[in-house]
Amino acid sequence: MSTPPSSNSRNSEVFFDLDRKKADLDSLNVRLSDPETWKDQKAFQSVQQNKKMLERDLQFFDKLRTQREEVEVLLELSKEGESVDAEIASALTVFEKELSEAELRALYFDVDDPRNVILTIHPGAGGTESQDWAQILFRMYMRYAERKGFKAEVLDSAPGEEAGLKSAAIRIEGEFAFGNLSQESGVHRLVRISPFDANKRRHTSFAAVFAYPEVEDTVELDINPEDLRIDTYRSSGKGGQHVNTTDSAVRITHNPTGIVVQCQNERSQHKNKAMCMKVLTSRLYELEKKKKREKIDKLEDLKSDIAWGNQIRSYVLQPYRLIKDTRTKLEIGDVDRVLDGDLDEFIKAMLVLRKKTAQG
Repeated sequence: MSTPPSSNSRNSEVFFDLDRKKADLDSLNVRLSDPETWKDQKAFQSVQQNKKMLERDLQFFDKLRTQREEVEVLLELSKEGESVDAEIASALTVFEKELSEAELRALYFDVDDPRNVILTIHPGAGGTESQDWAQILFRMYMRYAERKGFKAEVLDSAPGEEAGLKSAAIRIEGEFAFGNLSQESGVHRLVRISPFDANKRRHTSFAAVFAYPEVEDTVELDINPEDLRIDTYRSSGKGGQHVNTTDSAVRITHNPTGIVVQCQNERSQHKNKAMCMKVLTSRLYELEKKKKREKIDKLEDLKSDIAWGNQIRSYVLQPYRLIKDTRTKLEIGDVDRVLDGDLDEFIKAMLVLRKKTAQG
């Protein structure tokens, strides 16, 4: 019979760095009790966000510890001759799933990791081939959200002339959605026999994925209204007669950065504009964060060269079937499972690499 991990709770607490987290939470509570902290709204919001993340981690570990204790009680009953094998198997399944989630949580450290995410997908050069690949990636991330129990909302999508997508934007709401999907930012490469080639030749296609943390309305960013160009146009999406006969879709261009966002999923022009501003704020926030980290290559620079040599992951369907992440070197042969949204192994491997890199 399977047995739970060692009952030495101290080892688990060290692994999850609970002592530090408890000390950090105490320190944050002291800061929040100081009226001086309240005077600086940005500092106050940052402290509050860190406090919520620490409280969430500690509460999760308490639940994990309770589940482990339940397994231990059942094992004791089994030793005493009680018929509890079915209960033990069920409790172990739940515990092992939660333990895997706890190990993943130990890899999150960025203040933005718990946030929702805004994901955009852009095909590279290649016309219909790349646009079809963008559509496949779109479905993959929608299925990923469904698998994780996240809420996914299509903010915008522009269909290709023959097939696929010219662009797409998705808002995904869920715990650590940005922490997970930020690891997907970059160029994705597909190798397959083209369904659009009458001669059945092998083609290579590229598409880029970008992840932005959804920031709260309380986040202060200096967006000058004079820097914005706001255009309205007729929605090309579904939504009934009202959408198709009025200029309800909204496009906002931020002139200083050249960032363009658009939304057409709501019937109301006002609601589409509000969502556009939310997406714009998230993208400007991410841009500012990257500047503060003094990264030379800005996120948007990738869009100018969505091609060979820049990919973070290759999806090969022909002449063999294999998906390989060029950053972590992780390889998975079950291509269909991954394209159906099972990205956990790739994301976890990348989170491990990120934490190692951050620790030097």
